[in-house]
Amino acid sequence: MSSHGPRARARPLPLCSGMHVLLTLSDRGRLVLCSSVMGALSGMASKTTSTVTPKRVAHSPSLQSLKKPVIPKEFGGKVPTVVRQRYLNLFIEECLKFCPSNQEAIEKALNEEKAAYDRSPSKNIYLNLAVNTLKKLRGLGPSTVQGLSKSGGRRVVSHEVVLGGKLAAKTSFSISRPTSPRVEDLKGAALYGRLRDYLLSEDQLKENGYPFPHPGRPGGAVIFTAEDKPPKDSSCRVCCRCGTEYLVSPSGRCVRDEECHYHWGRPRRNRAAGGWETQYMCCSAAIGSAGCQVAKQHVQDGRKENLEGFVKTFDKELPEDAHPGIYALDCEMSYTTYGLELTRVTVVDTDMQVVYDTFVKPDNEIVDYNTRFSGVTEADLADTSISLRDVQAVLLSMFSADTILIGHSLESDLLALKVIHSTVVDTAVLFPHRLGLPYKRSLRNLMADYLRQIIQDNVDGHSSSEDASACMHLVIWKIREDAKTKR
Repeated sequence: MSSHGPRARARPLPLCSGMHVLLTLSDRGRLVLCSSVMGALSGMASKTTSTVTPKRVAHSPSLQSLKKPVIPKEFGGKVPTVVRQRYLNLFIEECLKFCPSNQEAIEKALNEEKAAYDRSPSKNIYLNLAVNTLKKLRGLGPSTVQGLSKSGGRRVVSHEVVLGGKLAAKTSFSISRPTSPRVEDLKGAALYGRLRDYLLSEDQLKENGYPFPHPGRPGGAVIFTAEDKPPKDSSCRVCCRCGTEYLVSPSGRCVRDEECHYHWGRPRRNRAAGGWETQYMCCSAAIGSAGCQVAKQHVQDGRKENLEGFVKTFDKELPEDAHPGIYALDCEMSYTTYGLELTRVTVVDTDMQVVYDTFVKPDNEIVDYNTRFSGVTEADLADTSISLRDVQAVLLSMFSADTILIGHSLESDLLALKVIHSTVVDTAVLFPHRLGLPYKRSLRNLMADYLRQIIQDNVDGHSSSEDASACMHLVIWKIREDAKTKR
């Protein structure tokens, strides 16, 4: 007998298959499975054990299962083919989500891509339009309802339900403090008070080239950023587009018939193999290359050389419950024998409503309507009799010295209007360029970066009402964002 007691007799254990397994007690009293049966059990398990087959998911159409259309290569195209192809593929993927057939999805994507390409004079503008188109297509997809919904056989859970449960779809929450007025509700005097924090100081006005009253010449103006140039021949001019010197007659007309070859786009630095290269945004040509545009003659700016005929906004008495007013302003200019002169002015209020908009007949003969940027054509000015003096009279009646004027590089507009005003909010200063002056960010880029909106994409030129409204939008957005950080 063992010290652990008498050994128990082995007993067969029946299995469901009719087999018996022999279990015995070991020396330490534990059940032991006979090794001769282990192999049989493992073999039986491999034959009888079943795995769960995953549920079959219906195939959704994608570019991998479609014959992918290819953008034809275009030598010297304004947009690289590989860039166009990438966005076309993205357009197709989005169209497949809501179009009834694959063919319709492909056709719609091709049409959207072609429209973006046709409207783009350069690669940068194409990229902006393509991104905007992609957002639009994503918005056309099947919308998800609040809570839970079915989409392609998959349960879609809204962000609100994940955070707050089913009641979140019916409940609104607010974290604003009751003592702080909501920026969205700021109107009139309250908004005017907020905007005063963003007014340009006197030093900022000077360094950005705003006109100031001339101390000894009534009606004259002085600009502190104007370069002191030695006197030159009064009949010699320098073209502000191509930099060529040319001669003019006493009336300001070019003496010689000479075409102007110029680049309308600004120089821009881009990464390249081995470093950086500077190219023109209009055609991606290198600095120093021949101009991609041709005009009939040379032109000059002239606004900083002729600082006469200026008027200054003046103080006005207002009722106690009134404020001096808030407006956004934008001007368009065309080239005359004198230089750049005002041909359109637009003023909008805080509700983005146009309160004053008129074409203006310049004092001198127009030699280039500058339609690419001004949007003004010969037909627009054919029946116009409004002069610069008429515009000045209207603006002086609308504004006072304390009226807040909003604009982008507003000094340029005030020079064209020949108006001296110092209560301004300038979006070019409010959103400065990372390199500082004289560099300034364009209004178009500001709208794309901060408000995700594309402006100035019309081939017929800029819209003064669109630009003025964009400035107002940017300033109000800035106030709201700053209010979030101050709470």
